[in-house]
Amino acid sequence: MKLTGIIAISGRPGLFKVIAQGKNNVIVESLIDNKRFPAYSSDRISALEDISIYTYEEEKPLKEIFLAIHTKENGGEAISHKDSENNLVNYISEILPNYDKERVYISDIKKLFQWYNLLHKSGNLNLAEVIAENNEAANDEPKKEEKKEKAPAKPKAAAKPKTTTEKGSAAKSSGAKKVTATKTSTSRGK
Repeated sequence: MKLTGIIAISGRPGLFKVIAQGKNNVIVESLIDNKRFPAYSSDRISALEDISIYTYEEEKPLKEIFLAIHTKENGGEAISHKDSENNLVNYISEILPNYDKERVYISDIKKLFQWYNLLHKSGNLNLAEVIAENNEAANDEPKKEEKKEKAPAKPKAAAKPKTTTEKGSAAKSSGAKKVTATKTSTSRGK
């Protein structure tokens, strides 16, 4: 799914694709009419890849919810965001039954379906990547567990004692090598 570079700007309808970045702004292109304009740092900008929906257990990323809608609709569009509130609530209850009904408002649900349909129409909703990622993650989990079981922890080797002596004295422990340290000094001629 190509949610990277797709943003929502508070106060502006629709979604936008980031085209270029400047010092104090970003140039964005509307997914509705393909018009370009600057969005400034004073605008409230939200990246779609960072948005999640509250559930009673954890937060669900927007990408996973879009995948659930895509699966339910067999790759087609979802219901309209202008549909009745009861229909929208029933629909999201089917795809995400444990969503937090106290923290997810009807306006959030409307945005969810509006964004999904907009991404679908603009061709930015490529869920083949997400399906491949999910399959890889499912296949990698047993392999990671196997590797953890096969690799036992290796004990550390005991450090060998080092004996150093000054010049002329003998090493006190048996079997230890005599190490001498010499001090070199240079004297300058008088």
